[in-house]
Amino acid sequence: MSQVSGDAKMMDDSPLKLQIAHDRKEEESEKIQTLDSSEQASIAEGGIQDATVPEYSDAEYKKLKRKIDRYLLPLMWLCYGIQQIDKTSLGTQAIFGLREDTGLVGQQYSWLTTIFYLTYLVFEFPSNFIIQRYLMGKTLSCYMIVWGVIVLSIGFAKNFTHLIVLRALQGVFECCISPGFILIIGSWYTTREHASRSLVFQSANAGFGIISSLILYGIGSSQSLHGPEFQPWRYMSYYLGSLTILTGATCLFILGTPSEVRWLSAEEKKMAHARIMANNTGHDRTGIRTWKWKQARECLIDPCFWFAGANAFLSSVPNGGLTTFAAIINTGFGFSNLQAILLDIPRSAISVVYFVVIGIACSKWKNLRMYFMMFSVVPPFIGFIVLSLLPNEPQYRWTKWGGYVMTVTSVIGLFLAWTLIPSNVAGRTKRTITSSFTFVGYCVGNIVGSQIFNYKDAPRYIPGTTGCAIAFGLEFLVILMWRLTLVLRNRRREKLLREQGFTEEDRVAKAQLLGEQDYTDFENVYFRYTM
Repeated sequence: MSQVSGDAKMMDDSPLKLQIAHDRKEEESEKIQTLDSSEQASIAEGGIQDATVPEYSDAEYKKLKRKIDRYLLPLMWLCYGIQQIDKTSLGTQAIFGLREDTGLVGQQYSWLTTIFYLTYLVFEFPSNFIIQRYLMGKTLSCYMIVWGVIVLSIGFAKNFTHLIVLRALQGVFECCISPGFILIIGSWYTTREHASRSLVFQSANAGFGIISSLILYGIGSSQSLHGPEFQPWRYMSYYLGSLTILTGATCLFILGTPSEVRWLSAEEKKMAHARIMANNTGHDRTGIRTWKWKQARECLIDPCFWFAGANAFLSSVPNGGLTTFAAIINTGFGFSNLQAILLDIPRSAISVVYFVVIGIACSKWKNLRMYFMMFSVVPPFIGFIVLSLLPNEPQYRWTKWGGYVMTVTSVIGLFLAWTLIPSNVAGRTKRTITSSFTFVGYCVGNIVGSQIFNYKDAPRYIPGTTGCAIAFGLEFLVILMWRLTLVLRNRRREKLLREQGFTEEDRVAKAQLLGEQDYTDFENVYFRYTM
């Protein structure tokens, strides 16, 4: 039985025992016939090859980490915040006349979100292939500049045709930013740091939202000064598009993996490479043209591959509905369009605090991510139940707004799942496919979410809010099964290594060697999963 199939069946003991014994007695490798070629290569290389990693002090590593944080995190925070606002500003623009000024009718408004995620979905795999094959930083920067031009152009749209073409193009060029950033985090930071650093830039989903909401409020309120002929939604696009282009141009000089950037010395690049070897997930180099079909096939028999996609889908169904209809739903409670913008600021502030707390906790204590993921889907489940059951009457509007605020924690179930990709998926091809498949689930979920909120169900949208509550209930179960699978894998591997007399130091050393040689988490029996 191969290592891949053994691991897919919860890692049958005999192949692993043979593999470990073979690693400890390499001189007898010809005598062991029960292992397949991939296992023999894994153990032989793990035991023979010596990775000459320079020794650096903790002080040197800390100094480098501070420099990395200083260069990357503020820029990634800004980029991610702009990307989120660019694709979700449609909801705010809708309550400032976009639908009326462009003559949208029926489900045409919903289709502006659906088409975005359809092209996002179609171009997800090609874009991930491109950013892996060419310089990641430069590629992401160029994508960002182009979608900035598209967002700016939305301000000139006159009808549904203009809008749907531009939104389709926007999806094409925005599709690589989130998976690209996850891969960048994996190339710079250790497994222990993945969650906290990812949450830093993902907190821009709310943090930059506060800043942007204030600016959009200023643009929207200026209508009272310029009269009814002034169309605020167009100037919102001008502002967002221009900011995106400027930020993308800045990224050309800063963003990238350790081997790409110019702001590290040659010695610092070696140090950055040495830092991430402990992740056991491979090197950071882009421009590699080798595609390993064996790793692609391995994805299909790995339950965690399917858990990641299912979790992304279930989390994104409510996200698709909220990003498209949140402002419209809030005005349905009885708030004005300007009030709807301001009332989103407290929700965003709560999100920022929640992100900070989780980031600190995950950096101090191990294996908390999936517990936070499970907890974070409970409040939004309750919140959507409240939105579904209470009528849109004046005495309930603040209660319903409270239910809407409870949905703010939902993004953690998705964002922390993204951080598990660089932490738990080893093998460059396997990691690329897993990342792409996860974002396929993300796209399909958002497509479904934008369509289950039908204009005929306004203003309460009961089928949509009920569907979102069901999605969160199912997501909780998926995360639970996902964590159980990882726990059982780790326990079985640890038990077998103990029986063979391996020390933790031996395991870590061999895991690093095989990880550097691009072995997957299935092939590398010394690999340990993070939860």
